[in-house]
Amino acid sequence: MLEINYTTIIQIANFLMLLFLMNVILYKPIRKILTQRNDKESSLQKMIQAFGNRSDQSEKGIEESMVQARKEGYGAKEDCKLEGIEKENSILKEASSSVEEKIKIARKDLEIKMEGIRKELHVEVAGFSRQLAEKILGRGVQ
Repeated sequence: MLEINYTTIIQIANFLMLLFLMNVILYKPIRKILTQRNDKESSLQKMIQAFGNRSDQSEKGIEESMVQARKEGYGAKEDCKLEGIEKENSILKEASSSVEEKIKIARKDLEIKMEGIRKELHVEVAGFSRQLAEKILGRGVQ
């Protein structure tokens, strides 16, 4: 059976002192190190999350700026295209008006030349008809 005497009290004191020493020397430093490690791990996780969020925001910003740049580029392309079409139309109008004036001048010159040729032909036809009449009649006609 178990007897309670002074050795039992020494053993209990020895056990409590060992428990106290192990707590001070071994358990508290290990718990402190584990707590520090957990704190450091959670802070690193927060930093990772912050960097991930920042990279996502940067990526979205880049994509938005690319979309905006594409829109601006397309707008500039369309502006250039419209400007080219306007220049083409103005050049065509100038060419058309120039050609119309040249055609008018050419028609006037042609009409003047045709009138001159008609007068010449009229004079020549009168001469030919007189010669023909003389040949048919066999005598001179006035």
